[in-house]
This record gives sequence, C-alpha cells and structure tokens, in this order.
Amino acid sequence: MPDPVKLSNANLGKLPEVVLVPTYDRSQLTPGIVHIGLGNFHRGHQAWYLHRLMQQGLAHDWAIVGAGVRPFDEAQRRKMVAQDYLTTLIELGPAGGSVEVVGSMIDYVPVAPGNGPLIDRLADPSIRIVAMTVTEGGYYIDPLSKGLDTGHADIQHDAANPGTPRTAFGAIIAALAQRRAAGSGPFTLQSCDNLQGNGTILRQTVVSLASLSDPDLADWISGNCSFPNSMVDCIVPATGPNELAMVREHGIDDAVPVTHENFRQWVIEDDFCAGRPLWEKVGVTITDQVHEYKAMKIRILNGGHQVISNPGEILSVATISGCMEHPLIGPLFRKVAKEEIVPHVHAVSGMTPEAYVDLIDRRFSNPLIVDTTRRVAFDGSSRHTGFILPVVRDALASNAPLEGLALTEAVWARMCEGTRADGSMIQPNDPMWDELTAMAKTAREDPQSWLRQRALYGDLADNPRFAEAFARWLTLTWSEGLESALSQYLRS
Repeated sequence: MPDPVKLSNANLGKLPEVVLVPTYDRSQLTPGIVHIGLGNFHRGHQAWYLHRLMQQGLAHDWAIVGAGVRPFDEAQRRKMVAQDYLTTLIELGPAGGSVEVVGSMIDYVPVAPGNGPLIDRLADPSIRIVAMTVTEGGYYIDPLSKGLDTGHADIQHDAANPGTPRTAFGAIIAALAQRRAAGSGPFTLQSCDNLQGNGTILRQTVVSLASLSDPDLADWISGNCSFPNSMVDCIVPATGPNELAMVREHGIDDAVPVTHENFRQWVIEDDFCAGRPLWEKVGVTITDQVHEYKAMKIRILNGGHQVISNPGEILSVATISGCMEHPLIGPLFRKVAKEEIVPHVHAVSGMTPEAYVDLIDRRFSNPLIVDTTRRVAFDGSSRHTGFILPVVRDALASNAPLEGLALTEAVWARMCEGTRADGSMIQPNDPMWDELTAMAKTAREDPQSWLRQRALYGDLADNPRFAEAFARWLTLTWSEGLESALSQYLRS
C-alpha cells in the first residue's frame, strides 16, 4: 500500500479517486462565520452543511473561522493550520459509507490570554454569525435560579475586566462593544448545543454578563443581536487511534479526521439579524417549530444516551452499540423510551415519537460507530438535569409511569460511586466528580441523600412517589446487583 497523502490544498488532486474533495476554489472564500468550540461535532455537522452549499457554488462569502478559549483549542488550531484547515469526514453506515474532505473552514484564531485575537476577529464587520459548541455545562447557568451564575470566578473576572475576558461570552461582548462604537452593526449568535431553548439561554448568558459591566451595551445587544434556537443531531465519536488508522487506510494523512454516522439533522429558527447562508438548499429545516424538534431529540436521543451509558459503564460495556446488543441494556432503552418518555413528546412534521424511538434504536445499534460509553456518560450532572429530570417532572404532573426514569437516576448514582460491577475503578467523568462520588457513597446507605442535592434535583426529593421509587431501585442495585435490578424492571 502506498504511503498516505498528506492532507493539504496542494495535495487534494493526489487523493484517491473515491475521496470526494472540494470543487470550489478555496482561495476565493471569504469569512462570514466564527465558530467557537471547534471539535469533531462541528466539523462533521455545521461545517459539512456549509461545505455542501459551497459545492453548489453558493455561500462562498460565509467561510468559517475556528476559535476557542481553552488550551485544547490551541492544540487543535496547530494541527489544522498544518493541513490548511481541511477535515476528512468518514461516514460509517451499515450499508456502506463514504470519505469526503470538507473545505468550508479557512482560518483559526490563535488562543491567547485575554482573548485579544478572538475579540479582534469578532469585531471584523465581515463576521455576521458567531456560532458555538461549548457543551451543555458551558453556559454558566446557576443551578438553582437558572439565571447567570454571577458567583463563578470566570464571570466575576469578565465583569471586572471586560477588555481582557476569560470566557468566549466575554470576548463576544468586548467585540460587540467595538462594533457598536464603530457603527459596524451586530451579528447573530447561534448556539449549536443540546439545550432546550439554546438560543434563549445564549441570549441570557451574553446579555446578563454584559449588564454586569455595561448596562447600556447589554440593552443594545438585546435589542440588535439575534439568538436563533436550533436543534443539531449527528453521532460523531471522538477521534482516537482507530480513527487515525482508518483515515490512513483510505490513503489520507489527516491529524484530525472525523468519523460520523450516516444521519444528520439541523433544525433552525429563522432569526438572523445580519443574513445567513441558504442552508435549506442542503437539507436544513428552517422552521418556527424548533422547540418540538428539540424536545423530541433531547428527550429520546440524549435522554436515551443517559439511560444506557450509565449501566454500560457499570457493566464494562465499552461502546454504545455494545450497550444496545446487551441483553438487558438494549431492552432497557426501548422500554423506558416507549413507555415513559414518548408520552411526553409531541410529533413533528413527518415523524411520530414512536417512529423516532425506532430510528434512534437503529442509530445507537450501528456497530461501525465506535462511540464510547465513557464519552456519552460524561458530565451527567448537566445531562441528567437537562435530559431526564424534565421528563420526570412531566410524569409526576400527569401521574404517568416513571419507574424506569427513577431507575435511570439510581443507576447514575450507582455509577458515580466510582466502581464497576467487576470491582474496577471508573475514572472521574464529571466536572463535579469528587462531590458526586462522595454523595454516592453516602447514598448507598441513605438513598435519599442523593436526591437532597438541590442544585441537581430541586424539589424532586420532596416528591414521595419519585423519591420512594428512586430509593427502592438504588437499594436493589446495591443489594442484588445492577443486572438483577434491570431484569426486575424489564419484567414489570
């Protein structure tokens, strides 16, 4: 086998013929979007949609500039600079796949203390959309008030030092201050994270932070910038040795390839104050029903991920497809989703909740997507509160079944104790891991102590129906083992 071809503009014509490459002249692209948090998901999802528009001869003035505020982002930038910001996407589907090089990104802002380079780039009038993927826990939301966490050290720093912020939100505010002063106008702020009302939450974070240092600027941002809500969906595993080997097998030397499933969905509210690409021409749904699409996806897919990843971690099942093959975990997903989540999900155009469960079942079961259980179980303190507990509250309000939801929370508490069923250790996997582990050890003897974490559960600890079910399942999980608890639920 010949040596893989180093990915670069100059070498696009040297790649294997089966590899799809940009047909547009990348040297003629000009920037229109800065995307903050440029990980695998963005490159396999939003960047791909824009690339497909560019392949049609459209949106050449909307190219992406990558950005970030963490050390990881600078390491990623250096890798991408070395290959002209190109990314290889490898689609993995049961019926076959494809390999495609995406060229919609043309630059990456250097990461620096105080975020001066990022502020300067965001202040450039050519930038009309600032998008971000910062994960569910990255919006500095106070767990009790649900407003901005003004006690967080990063927020306090940015409020006191608006010209040299630590956070992406602080950099956005500093750039908007420059744009207002220069008369160059606002930009759209677009969240691509798995939050219900993600645009609304992004607005809250930015406007609230701005108000701490400049209330007049906060009012200007609120009145001029737009914050469209959206729903994004594509399973994109982390890149590791297997993915790096896979791209080389396809004849490409790419330091940061992306593998993804053969499914994508993007639903966007049409609220863009400075224009947007014509995404609808490449399959994006532009609608005022984003909330319904988002609720279906968050509750069934993201919630379903939590239903199966926590028992998978305890039972040493390494991948999500492996969890679906497991004789107890796969049936657990189907029973909880169809009996306890579906009743609280509305249909959307062309898709019922029941059909969506079947779709997610097939997607989770794709053995070619090596999505690790550990990755999916990460940051449960944000994901359970965002994806599972709202369904619990709906079930309580309507007196609907919730035994599987209570079991899901009990299994998470069991996982956070830090050991698997075989006695091996679970490495820290949550920003609150030490606190969660300490509480999980206490909850082994006193289950209600887990629910008394008010920042997570609020008043759910006071609801006897949920609290009793949770305590019963957690006690059973410890006394008879997780597999016995799952079996009892599946027989119910």
